[in-house]
Amino acid sequence: MSAEAPAKAARPAVLVGRSSSLLPGLLVCLAITVAALAVQAVEEHLTGHPYIEALVIAILLGIALRTVWVPGERFRAGIAFSAKQVLEVAVVLLGASISLGAIVASGPALLTGIVATVLLTIGASYGICRGLGLPTRMAILVAAGNAICGNSAIAAVAPVIGAEARDVTAAIAFTAVLGVLMVLGLPLVVPLMGLSEHQYGVLAGLTVYAVPQVLAATVPVGLLATQVGTLVKLVRVLMLGPVVVVFALIAPHLPSDGATGKAGPRRLGFAKLVPWFILGFLALAMLRSLGLVPETILPPIRRVAGVLTVVSMAALGLGVDVRVLARVGVRVTLAVTGSLVLLLVVSLALIRVLGIV
Repeated sequence: MSAEAPAKAARPAVLVGRSSSLLPGLLVCLAITVAALAVQAVEEHLTGHPYIEALVIAILLGIALRTVWVPGERFRAGIAFSAKQVLEVAVVLLGASISLGAIVASGPALLTGIVATVLLTIGASYGICRGLGLPTRMAILVAAGNAICGNSAIAAVAPVIGAEARDVTAAIAFTAVLGVLMVLGLPLVVPLMGLSEHQYGVLAGLTVYAVPQVLAATVPVGLLATQVGTLVKLVRVLMLGPVVVVFALIAPHLPSDGATGKAGPRRLGFAKLVPWFILGFLALAMLRSLGLVPETILPPIRRVAGVLTVVSMAALGLGVDVRVLARVGVRVTLAVTGSLVLLLVVSLALIRVLGIV
């Protein structure tokens, strides 16, 4: 008992210490969130409509602040927590507003099209990267990140193919910047191409890198776009498991990139292949589909999820250094940009071929 008592007494101290380390960064993200929500409120008061949503405002404010101020060590834990854990909780809560019947109603053609788009994009992106002279493993990282879910895919694929840290860093750094540009620029496609909310939701789900970024890119367009975009994006995310397994099988046969000290391929657990928040989202969506989530609690859940998403977008903006574009190199820039343009073209073609309206 004497040995257990100190351990039990130490737990609250550990929790307090953990909370204290998160607080500075969380407060910065919350301050940006309050400012973003205030700007949106002013927009609504003056024009009756928020032309720029709080999610996008939070990203822009975060980027602007990051340009003039680099967060110190004491802020980083809280910012990282906001960008990841807060974001994951928001995604889970979003499941309460979506019925799985919507994805079933989309039919097997759309599901097959999503899978085909992912596979085609991986192959074509890899070809573009190799054509521009990128090393084999770097080309795989860019192709997987572009086709599936950006940083998460890069982080999942890197260990199984034994990628070098510098390749992972370059791929993730550029993806972070390009992902934000996609969130800000993709809604412009709606008036340019005359897309419906349903069509735009499919396009955003097929092209935007991360689930939360899909929210930021679709919320300004409409609820239907957000629901469709999230569902399509989740199908893409679920492709990560099979894709990682395939790369794990071919990893021993990949040619050497001439690197030294490179870690060998290793296996990933189930939690890495299927993130917990995806399972949570699907579970909550299933409960909603079965009528087990009371309608009265849906509005508060949506509001909480919305605020948490804005907090995470603030953290996302704080993590973007626009000057990174000058450091990742011309070939990587061309490869990632070319792969993204290809994905946009393929996605638009899929929408037309399937006759989505």
